[in-house]
Amino acid sequence: MAKKKTRYTAGSEIETFSTVVSEPVAPSLQARELPSQSGVYLMKDKDDRIIYVGKAKDLRKRVTSYFLANRSAKTAALVRKVVNIEYIITGNEYEALVLENNLIKKYSPHYNISLKDGKSYPVIRITREPFPKVLKTRQIINDGSMYYGPYPNARMLEQYLDLIYKLFPLRYCSIPLKKRDKPCLYYHIDLCSGPCSGLISEEEYGRYITTVRNLLEGKVDGLLNQLHEEMNKASKELRFEEAAMKRDQVETVKMISTDQQVQEFSEENRDYAAIEMRGPLCTISLMQMREGQVIGRALYRAETFGDETETLLAFLIQYYADGLKLPQYLYVSHEIEVDLIRRYFLERFGGTLEVSLPIEGKHYRILRMARENATRDVEKRLKNKDNTEALHLLKDLLGLESEPLLIEGFDISHLQGRHTVASLISFRNGNPDKPNYRRYNIRSVEGRVDDYASIREAVARRYQKIINERLERPGLLLIDGGHGQVNAARKVLDDLGIFDIPVIGLIEGSETIVFGDGREDLHLDHGNEALRLLIAVRDECHRFAHASNQAARSRGASFQLLQSVDGIGKKRSEALMAQYGSLEAILRKEPEDLAKEASLPLGVAQRLIRQLSL
Repeated sequence: MAKKKTRYTAGSEIETFSTVVSEPVAPSLQARELPSQSGVYLMKDKDDRIIYVGKAKDLRKRVTSYFLANRSAKTAALVRKVVNIEYIITGNEYEALVLENNLIKKYSPHYNISLKDGKSYPVIRITREPFPKVLKTRQIINDGSMYYGPYPNARMLEQYLDLIYKLFPLRYCSIPLKKRDKPCLYYHIDLCSGPCSGLISEEEYGRYITTVRNLLEGKVDGLLNQLHEEMNKASKELRFEEAAMKRDQVETVKMISTDQQVQEFSEENRDYAAIEMRGPLCTISLMQMREGQVIGRALYRAETFGDETETLLAFLIQYYADGLKLPQYLYVSHEIEVDLIRRYFLERFGGTLEVSLPIEGKHYRILRMARENATRDVEKRLKNKDNTEALHLLKDLLGLESEPLLIEGFDISHLQGRHTVASLISFRNGNPDKPNYRRYNIRSVEGRVDDYASIREAVARRYQKIINERLERPGLLLIDGGHGQVNAARKVLDDLGIFDIPVIGLIEGSETIVFGDGREDLHLDHGNEALRLLIAVRDECHRFAHASNQAARSRGASFQLLQSVDGIGKKRSEALMAQYGSLEAILRKEPEDLAKEASLPLGVAQRLIRQLSL
């Protein structure tokens, strides 16, 4: 195989690049012939289309990894489409990053992250003009307007706006304000104060806007008192319909106040980026905080064969490409190459960007919200996939009597023998059935690692409950593991007299199916739809178990943080967590209220709130 070498240097323009092949060579062999230098690799399909672009510090090592025996199903799906691999050598890894970004923008490869699928949630905008309008929008315009939200629930936002329009006679018109001899219809039905006809002063109108801002910022005590007075007055005067309307307004105001969760008094500009992947499906959630308010939240979707780290890095380079949205601080859900991204934005825009991965505190809590949004979106996408063919194949391959419309899966997670948790997940009709997910805190192995005993306890607790309560039985039980784990589960079911539920295991890496009835192991092609479904069940098991373990670890970190406050020991920290449930709930309290409710000295309550706010 002969190749035409291409070298890239910073600032150069690469218009053409090619690999001249004298005879067909397998991509795996092409990978072995790549140089051990930094650069960019381009994977092409049978039609000579670029389907994936990646960068590497060591081209040979990185590209060869795609063809290892223990590759993931996602990677296997990519390499099946690869016919040819081309490369461009760069002077260093940073130049590779710049070139990778340029080539992705130029060729838009199918399996690279793309911004085109972004979905922004609506926000409430208060325009900057003498008589401001209050309206819904999905576009953030840097014109001095004020923004509140975002609101993932569009119906709830409409309720907020409806309440605002009922409470305050604000402008409805979408056209620029012009002097009119007579006000429009909205004035005559008491929905507008008529600024176009000079019927209200700018100062008086401004007081309405101030009250609206207070409402959206959660400062609602004064408005609630006013509405309560009006409700009571209407009730005493037997105007029950009006009283009921005021009551509903009170409840809506309370909901608005509760919904303003991510607010603080800070002038820092911060972004929070979280990524979640299920196989090739990827969703990135980005939250923007400006001057203490979350002004934007968006979801970006893609099908990509990169891992979380490289996909998130590529996304950030694209997202901030114009330098206009660059924040002071960026918090991310996965470790990325911080030095590279800092250098990129410094050299491109002369701006500094502090990047970090928080593990606790307020930034962690906001980032967790972003990741939850990404998780829900990617799971929604996964649920919409049609798995009819996969279920039919499973029936035939596993020798089942019928298609396994209900599949249950188990996985075990622990931290050095502590916080051992079993996760039970459910797939119905080939898609996640999250309401039927369960967690089991394993009691029989505390302080030691014993996956077999953990599996036995979890399976026994689950299927004894199925027997006792006559619940629906699954058509297939999948264990994340090999023969030992499968035999442990099979023995429990046999002891319970449950012989009609088939048990299989799936060994990660080799993706080998093992049986609980003595059959030989089954090896399927990575493109097999049945295997793809089993991998999805196993990966969801793993994710759910890991999340459970993280929750346990987070509780431990919460106790540590509470006990680090002078005046709070073990018993008091346990009492606080039992009373409030989370650090977020404690943080929402005023020190005086916290001291009273939790029987704390005021000084201790003040120190606690101050430390949680750091």
